[in-house]
Amino acid sequence: MRFPASLSLLALVLQEARQASLPEKERRRREEQPQAAGDSNAVLLPGDYALSLDNYDEVIDLGSYQELTDYGDQAPEVKGTSLAPPNGISSTQSTVAPRTPSSNATVTRPAMLGLPVSPTSHSLPTCLVCVCLGSSVYCDDADLESIPCLPQTTAYLYARFNSIRRIRARDFKGLTKLKKIDLSSNFISTIDDDALYLLPALQALILPENRLTALPRLPTGIEVLDVRLNLLQSSGIQPGAFRALEKLQFLYLADNLLDFIPGPLPLSLRSLHLQNNRIETMQKDTFCDPEEHKHTRRPLEDIRLDSNPINLSLFSSAYFCLPRLPIGRFS
Repeated sequence: MRFPASLSLLALVLQEARQASLPEKERRRREEQPQAAGDSNAVLLPGDYALSLDNYDEVIDLGSYQELTDYGDQAPEVKGTSLAPPNGISSTQSTVAPRTPSSNATVTRPAMLGLPVSPTSHSLPTCLVCVCLGSSVYCDDADLESIPCLPQTTAYLYARFNSIRRIRARDFKGLTKLKKIDLSSNFISTIDDDALYLLPALQALILPENRLTALPRLPTGIEVLDVRLNLLQSSGIQPGAFRALEKLQFLYLADNLLDFIPGPLPLSLRSLHLQNNRIETMQKDTFCDPEEHKHTRRPLEDIRLDSNPINLSLFSSAYFCLPRLPIGRFS
């Protein structure tokens, strides 16, 4: 039959006409371009190529990729489900060409609004590990093992539920605006003697649920001291430790190992909690001066001595100056 032969001849004529219509340079380039066997897409024209996973690494030049963010030596850890690489790309082969650091390049740590960037136990700046809002720093449940470097403007620190074991003298150095420290539920057993004494603005020290056996020197302006649920012993409180605290109003020493009431107590005191200790006796001048019977301590209205082995009825002269009797056993 001549019909198929006619079609072949017609196709050949059309191909020759198309080649003839191309510019001379383009026709010569096509003739010189080698074609791989069985590869119909060896020569590509815009619009004729369909992107698929099989040719992903051929179409996109991954070697020219450059990172947009410079994290310095703090490359963020990416967690999640890993995706299978496209066909043609090995899972062990990096798809991003590594950058060669310049000898003149300066690597800086990211900072947030001028806040400190000294590394913590996470090797990250404090305000990336914690949350810094104004003058407050929130480091709750952040796996800290020590006090982080804090901004000089810090007034309130919350670092509860961590693994801090010691407060060093340098931890709060220069923080003249620090008003409140809350380190509840850590493992603190030691506080350097000068760690807190030089904080002129400190008003509240919150340290329950730690392992303290002794108290350090305290700043004179402190108003609230909470050391409940520790291992505090009477020998760990220096004689007259609370005398100079002329603004102290709330003293919480419950659930410790005290065997007597620490005194003398400041006249500013409003609440004293000593329940669940080992107190068996008290001095006659624990709350009142026996020589000054006219003196009445009206601010001190809340005294708790329950769950101690002391019989309060045996020491009635110790609290005749109080507006209310202590809570505890009187028989």
